[in-house]
Amino acid sequence: MAVFLGLDIGTTSTIGVLIDAAGRTLAVASRPVELHSPHANWAEEDPAQWWANAGEITRELLRSAALAPEAVAGAGVTGMLPALILLDADGRPVRRSIQQNDARAIEELRAFAAKRPEAEFVAMTATGYSQQLIGPKLAWIARHEPAAYGRAKALVGASDYITFRLTGRLQVEHNWALESGFVNLDTAAYDPVLVAQAGVDASLLQPIRRSEAIVGRVTAEAARHTGLAAGTPVVAGCADHVASAFVCGASRNGDLVVKFGGAADILLSSDRPVRDRRLFLDHHIVPGLWFPNGCMAAGGNLLNWVIAHFGKAEAAEAKARGVSAHRLLDERAAAIDTELLLLPYVLGEKTPLMDPNARGTLVGLGLHHDLSHIWRAALEGVVFGMRHHVETFGDCGLSVSRVLAADGGAASDVWLQIAADVLDRPVQRVDRHPGSCLGAAFVAAVGTGAITDWDRISAYVAMGRTFTPRPAQVSAYRRKYALWRDAYERLRTLYPRLHDHGAVAARAAGEPQ
Repeated sequence: MAVFLGLDIGTTSTIGVLIDAAGRTLAVASRPVELHSPHANWAEEDPAQWWANAGEITRELLRSAALAPEAVAGAGVTGMLPALILLDADGRPVRRSIQQNDARAIEELRAFAAKRPEAEFVAMTATGYSQQLIGPKLAWIARHEPAAYGRAKALVGASDYITFRLTGRLQVEHNWALESGFVNLDTAAYDPVLVAQAGVDASLLQPIRRSEAIVGRVTAEAARHTGLAAGTPVVAGCADHVASAFVCGASRNGDLVVKFGGAADILLSSDRPVRDRRLFLDHHIVPGLWFPNGCMAAGGNLLNWVIAHFGKAEAAEAKARGVSAHRLLDERAAAIDTELLLLPYVLGEKTPLMDPNARGTLVGLGLHHDLSHIWRAALEGVVFGMRHHVETFGDCGLSVSRVLAADGGAASDVWLQIAADVLDRPVQRVDRHPGSCLGAAFVAAVGTGAITDWDRISAYVAMGRTFTPRPAQVSAYRRKYALWRDAYERLRTLYPRLHDHGAVAARAAGEPQ
């Protein structure tokens, strides 16, 4: 029996899955990942931890499924993008990764944007100037960590790094390349004009490969680390949000997927690309289709932060009850209403604001509030951001016909009911969905020829409960959403002044800015 391995290098965890070609998921395993944010707007992770996780997970999967290493006929890796990993001449990271939601390079982004009108940049790349672009982050490293930058010989993304560790081959998957800001949409290739705008040494850039392309085979060293058989084919892999949306079944015009993960992704299936400064654009897993999309810098990671810093008592109570702290706070939040507004911009904000200066903000706090009210405001704030994206899609002439919810946060009935009420559309949960890793494993099966029909992905998932809008709540949330949008507009010019104040304080303390 041939099986296929998928690894997901996610923001909060590394997840692996083994599937066969008949629609069965054989085993799933995961390990946590530590997100480092030692300074305001920083988001870093350790690639060594991803690789250690990959080894442990793969061995656990083989044990759980009682399979020999030779049974794995192909492997694929997915991951958040565009993360930035610089490798030295020996293939070792010169520093921790800089994550896609990192917003430190504000000054560098301003300098980058000053070199070309944004409309011209959008016409070339299909996206606008944002904290997600790779060029300004590279400029930050060159400015603040010149020794590390000087050792760099290759630039890759998160999934590409693990693919490199598996095969010894350097490459980048085509959606990392498209979102990096170095690729011209019309040519699907690195554009010298864009590379020059970033001031990047073109030798750092790696070949671009389609998701299903076989890019190498598991080396003897990687086989010892993972338990896989040496020589196992490895495909180029895929972006995590794209893989997850594909697994959900979003392959028709108007299919919208909202991902309740560490970050909050919102993807709309389309048969045409969209160029808009407020959105990102990715290739669909299925050739010929596109995914206009957005990514909010904070989603589930905001909720995790709330529990870690303010919910220790609730976490202890939840543990005693044998439930998660998330579930306990959901139960309490479901029984209350709150006038609190929470702007979830704790890492700046990417789409549709493209504002790295934005800050997480709680509006309306009183002594009569407790953690349950803040929790509900956080759930609502993330979904308000999703509604903002739906309105942006409408501005681009795209319509939403179906809403599918996926990833870990979609297990929350409370959160999905809020989503249905705020979006004023039925929201259907996708069940039996181990996440983006399933998409990576399926792409490996296609790349090796074991599966030839992209529609076969439907055999691996099942659709779950549908949450329907409640008219009274829809009306109330329409009013509250307007207040939420207004709160940002009123604070928008204040946020840069806060950043400048923080930069002055950091300089006085001798800290990186």
